[in-house]
Parts: sequence; C-alpha cells; structure tokens
Amino acid sequence: MPERPQAENAAKAPKATKGTAAGKTVGKTAGKTAGSAAEKTAAPRRQARGERRIAQLLDAAASVFCRTGYAAASTNAIAREAEVSPGTLYQFFPNKEAIAVHLGDELLRRARHMHGQAFLPENLDKPLPELLDAVLDPVIAFNCENPAFWALMHGSGIPGITQEREELHAGLLERVQGILRTFCPDGPPEELTRVSGMILGIFKAALDLILASEGAERAAYVAELKTVLLRYLEPMLAAPRPH
Repeated sequence: MPERPQAENAAKAPKATKGTAAGKTVGKTAGKTAGSAAEKTAAPRRQARGERRIAQLLDAAASVFCRTGYAAASTNAIAREAEVSPGTLYQFFPNKEAIAVHLGDELLRRARHMHGQAFLPENLDKPLPELLDAVLDPVIAFNCENPAFWALMHGSGIPGITQEREELHAGLLERVQGILRTFCPDGPPEELTRVSGMILGIFKAALDLILASEGAERAAYVAELKTVLLRYLEPMLAAPRPH
C-alpha cells in the first residue's frame, strides 16, 4: 500500500499554525483587556493620591504663611513643613505664588459661604446685641480657624488675590449697608456708606488683636469689639423701625 502519513501531516500542519495564531490573538486580547481594567482601577487611586498630596502641601503652606508671612515664605520651607522633597512640591505647583493663589481661592470660597450664613435675613429681626453676635461670631470663628486667610488677603500683594479681596470687601460693605438700610430706611446713602466703612474698619483693627491673642484674652477682645460696635450703632439704630 502507498504511504499516506506525509500527506495527512501536510494537511494538518496549516491547522496547527492557525490554531497557534488564534491562541496568540486571544492571549493578546485578554492581556489588553486586563491591562485596560488595571489602568482604569489605578487612575482613580493616582488621582486620590494627588489630591491628598495637594491638600498636604496647602496645609503646610498655610502654616508657613501664618508663621513667616507670604513675602518671607519659600517653596523649600513649605516642602519641609509638608515633609516632602522640593521636587515633589514642584510636581504640583511651579512656584510659591501658584500655591498662594490655589490656597487663596479655596479660602475665599469658604469665606463667601460663611458670609452667607452670617448675614441671614432672619438675623435682621434680632435685637442689636443678638444681631452683632449672629454676624460677628461666625466671621471671627472663620478667621481664627483659618489664619492664613488674613495673611494672604492682607499681606501677599498677589494681583489676583488683591482683586478677589477687594471684591470680597465690596460685598461685605454692601451687606452691612443692607442691614443699616433695614434699620434706617430714610438714612442718607452717603452716611450709610460712611458708617458701613467705619464698621468694617473697626472690625479689621480689632481682628488683628483677636488673631494675635488666645484663650481668655481673645474672648476679651471679642467682647470689646462687640461693645464698641454696640455703642457706635445704638444711637443710630435705636429708633423703632417702620413696618
């Protein structure tokens, strides 16, 4: 009988080759799918780590700005405070000003929210001493909890922050004028503007003393501020309001 194994082997050989190629394709596809899934899982973790690092650097910057002032602060000092290398800091911020702007934006956002809580419309129905408590207490508490806010708003000289500070001041001035108009609807506009400016000036001067003290001494300065404003405003606001 003639031999056939070689023909059979020749016929089977392409199938084996095709099978091997198919196996490689499946393997590559599976590898890509697994790699893609791993990348999707790793991306949020990297983002979370980056956000934690930014928060760590901002906290360190806040401490340094409060301790030395913005002008004397440096990226090296901020890195030391955060216990990271300067190279790690530069992965997230190119310079000190970028850190200050980022921190200032975050603090301004919180400050605006706090002002909205302090100047609630229902506070206008309170007697003057309680109205002063309702407005001043959250504003003072915010500044005491975030001393870097005062340091940046009034000591950095960064153009972007300076503009934001002026806008914040204008908003506060308008809120105070709104309170005065509620109590004195017939008051001359120029007088209300002048009195509002004086109120903010008194508050800022007192806040310097409040932030520089602690404990009982701080509480005493807060009480003095309220006494000063009460005695200043009482003659103007003592008259019954029209309904």
